[in-house]
Amino acid sequence: MSAPIYGLMAEFASADKLVAAAREARESGHPRVEAYSPFPIEGLDDAVGFAGSRVPLATLIGGIVGGGGGFFLQWYAAVIDYPINIGGRPPNSWPAFIPITFEMTVLFAALTAVVAMFVANGLPKLRHPVFNVREFDHSTRNRFFLCLRADAPKFDAAQARRFLERLEPLKIVEVPL
Repeated sequence: MSAPIYGLMAEFASADKLVAAAREARESGHPRVEAYSPFPIEGLDDAVGFAGSRVPLATLIGGIVGGGGGFFLQWYAAVIDYPINIGGRPPNSWPAFIPITFEMTVLFAALTAVVAMFVANGLPKLRHPVFNVREFDHSTRNRFFLCLRADAPKFDAAQARRFLERLEPLKIVEVPL
């Protein structure tokens, strides 16, 4: 019985080969494909099947909640809890509430964006299985890696290895858990 693996990783020498390999992997039915490169590559997100993020929506909701909460807190304090007649103005003088409302909107939106980004990225993750591959340290300098994850439904290591060999990578390695 073999040890469980995270997946199979192929090493490529160029960004173009990585994008082509990722696109072919997705088209051939591999649902969980990860790509690693030392710099951003245009089109790689589409090739690996990145569908988008909910971080912008969470940021919007956080900003609305923060702005609404800031405005409500000021309105409640000035109109309901402790109304004071200052210069004959009405207690609900909304222009005076705008600076705090704006600041609370920005604060809550920023905090929500950071938390949503951490959740979306699965952070904090102190250890990732790809770091068990000795050659992976080249991913920060001059190599490009494609990983077919083993937790995908109907994953067969032998079939995945044959598929990766067809793509002519520099090297194929198993990624241990």
